[in-house]
Amino acid sequence: MSIQVINTDPFANLNVDLHCHSTVSDGVLSPAEVAQRAHAQGVDVWALTDHDEVGGIIAAREAATDLGMQFVTGLEISVTWANKTIHIVGLNIDENNPDLLAGLIKTRSGRQRRAEDMSADLAKVGIPNSYAGALKYVGNPDLISRSHFARYLVEIGVCEDVSAVFKSYLIEGKPGYVPHRWANLTEAVNWIKGAGGVAVVAHPGRYDLSPLAFDAFFNEFKALGGGAIEVVTGSHTVDQYDEYTKIASRYGFMASRGSDFHAPDEHSPDLGQLPNLSKELIPVWRTWAK
Repeated sequence: MSIQVINTDPFANLNVDLHCHSTVSDGVLSPAEVAQRAHAQGVDVWALTDHDEVGGIIAAREAATDLGMQFVTGLEISVTWANKTIHIVGLNIDENNPDLLAGLIKTRSGRQRRAEDMSADLAKVGIPNSYAGALKYVGNPDLISRSHFARYLVEIGVCEDVSAVFKSYLIEGKPGYVPHRWANLTEAVNWIKGAGGVAVVAHPGRYDLSPLAFDAFFNEFKALGGGAIEVVTGSHTVDQYDEYTKIASRYGFMASRGSDFHAPDEHSPDLGQLPNLSKELIPVWRTWAK
């Protein structure tokens, strides 16, 4: 394990969290409550990045402004690439861009049918009525997701916590997994760029891709105009901070930092509690943070 080197660039040393979720997608706190928690944790620059949805941005911006935090408009788009689901964060977007909004409606479609199919598959292994159970945790019916099912499985005692659910259920090859065709990479990057934003690969360490596939993906992402990858994120280990520092440098990407916060009792580290980026990286917020 290498020693984390603190970046002397003042922009790099801002407490920045550019990845988290609210009840508008699969979080458990409202946009305003997430803002309050981020502020309480010392965050200076904050983005709400709900899945395939920008409906929480107005409330998030108002709360962040009242608290004195710099707010960055954001979202996280689900993408299908090589039959794998990959998430692309968009930062500093115009949330009213018509092409972006139309694209998000397109990529949200089909979630309810997928959820019904997930419920039917779970029923086959003795877990009935999971669709109705998951709905109790849903803030936005258009965005029912695996996280909502996971919280229900914890509630009824199938697993101890959400992390345990995602080891035995709802993932490829396990009960409750149902694939979904999301946007393609070209669409997602173009929607983000068309809305004036920067496209960022979310938590790359989570994806089950071979080194050859990762190389093809990163090259395609860069050719499309993708600008950054998350290096320091709640989904990465400390060793992966170093690994993706090297990858960002190799491909010429800027670097982002975000907790991927969903709920207070489901997440560690919390909002704003991640280490700084390595000194050789260019922070994605370098051009617009104050």
